[in-house]
Amino acid sequence: MARAKTANRPRNGGASLTTVIGLLAGFALIATAMFWGGSPSSFFDGPALLIVFGGTFAVTLASFSFSDVARAGGAIGQAIVHQSHDPSHAAYQVVELAEKARSDGVLGLQDGLVKLKSEPFLMKAIALVVDGTPGEVVEGILRREVATNASRQQTSADVFRKAAEVSPAMGLIGTLVGLVQMLGNLNDPTTIGPAMAIALLTTFYGAVLANMVFNPLATKLERSSDGEVLVHNVYLTGAASIGRQESPRRLEMLLNAMLPPTHRIQYFD
Repeated sequence: MARAKTANRPRNGGASLTTVIGLLAGFALIATAMFWGGSPSSFFDGPALLIVFGGTFAVTLASFSFSDVARAGGAIGQAIVHQSHDPSHAAYQVVELAEKARSDGVLGLQDGLVKLKSEPFLMKAIALVVDGTPGEVVEGILRREVATNASRQQTSADVFRKAAEVSPAMGLIGTLVGLVQMLGNLNDPTTIGPAMAIALLTTFYGAVLANMVFNPLATKLERSSDGEVLVHNVYLTGAASIGRQESPRRLEMLLNAMLPPTHRIQYFD
């Protein structure tokens, strides 16, 4: 017997704020140490910022296309506060749609397409089925789209990984610049302080950028992409099954075979 109500079923997770909390906590600890140990203004140096921030952006841009870097910048919001994906809810959705198609026919799904606007991928998948596209063709089309989206997300993560790799190197370059300036002007004591500031602060900036900004963003993007791929695979499996007019019970078994144990569903009692 199928469950008739959906209110108690898992829903899509809300926005994840763990990245925001983690970044704020990390920077708060550094700021506390800066204020505690003396004047925080000593940690700001224009030339050092120019070398690390400007150099990191320039080298990263040289490694990717401008559109890749721009897309990665646009993905920062998704990485910081993203809508978490619940594969259990996705599985319940497609089994419900399969049951409706079994009872009312595939064309009976057409009236419900407007309700799927919050899930564009699922809406496209069901629209293909309603248009009479064979299940195998639906699966092929959607698999290519999943692969394309995953590749795009991975490229954005790679941009941040590259920036995390470059920023400490730019910090080292800045350190060498500062040391050369200091050694070249030992006869003028007034230049030693600014040169040492560049030498030390560039290393500081590079380490902070790599380990507290770029690497966490890349990791979060990759994890978000993995969750999105799983949900999209659930949707395409459901749409292909509906297109092949398979039993909803068989669809449930297929979905549980691909879902992690903690996310498997029991739609039919």
